[in-house]
Amino acid sequence: MRSYLDLLQLVLERGSPRSDRTGTGTRSLFGHQLRFDLNEGFPLLTTKRLHVRSIIHELLWFLRGETQVGPLQDAGVRIWNEWATAEQCARFGRAEGDLGPVYGHQWRNFGGTLQPDGTYARDGVDQIARALELIRNNPTSRRILVTGWNPQEADQVALPPCHTLFQFYVHDGQLSCQLYQRSADLFLGVPFNIASYALLTHLMAKVTGLGVGDFVHTFGDVHLYNDHLEQAKLQLTRTPRPRPRLRLDDGITDLFTVRYEQVRIEGYDPHPTIRAKVSV
Repeated sequence: MRSYLDLLQLVLERGSPRSDRTGTGTRSLFGHQLRFDLNEGFPLLTTKRLHVRSIIHELLWFLRGETQVGPLQDAGVRIWNEWATAEQCARFGRAEGDLGPVYGHQWRNFGGTLQPDGTYARDGVDQIARALELIRNNPTSRRILVTGWNPQEADQVALPPCHTLFQFYVHDGQLSCQLYQRSADLFLGVPFNIASYALLTHLMAKVTGLGVGDFVHTFGDVHLYNDHLEQAKLQLTRTPRPRPRLRLDDGITDLFTVRYEQVRIEGYDPHPTIRAKVSV
């Protein structure tokens, strides 16, 4: 994970001061890329402890196509709570906890018809199922894409998708994934995103009978919030430890029914947690 720390240092040293939607202010760079070989251990940050439970549950929640925050809260995952309050949801005429057309909707029901009762008909495009079909039956296709950015719905949610587009690539029996992220909270969000898309690639490979290759993370606006600068400096004083290992249960055959208990991270020995405030 040295490349992540190098990017942290780069943004600290060369990032331009910018105002932002939250009013917090950032140091920002435009355009960067990281690459992780998924055969060299699981890319879970070790210079601070990450909440692995949240990473796994959130991804499985996306893959089920869910947009209600309740199942995450039931699992002890709070990372979406700030955008699921009664006040935030009321901005869009939705009840508390209803996040609207966020990632799960876009991945599994892109373009689904909004009904008078505020729900969506299941008549959209299941992009994940389509990607799986292409990986299995047309692996050299250059169209194995999933987009989270729907211009017609981007203003219908409190937090439109930050990780906006990802593409899969099959070569020599290995599955690789590249993500384009339009907006990247480098201290809090990006370590979660790296682990989440690495896990997604492993799961997609598992159910299609492939090995794994690389996860490539491409950024638009990559930034440190002004109230994360000291935390970033602290993290840079720490020496990375060996990557942990990912173990997936042999019983996983259906991507959409994977359970939390079927995903295990072994040998994770991080430095202590570094607390930081999320900007909403």
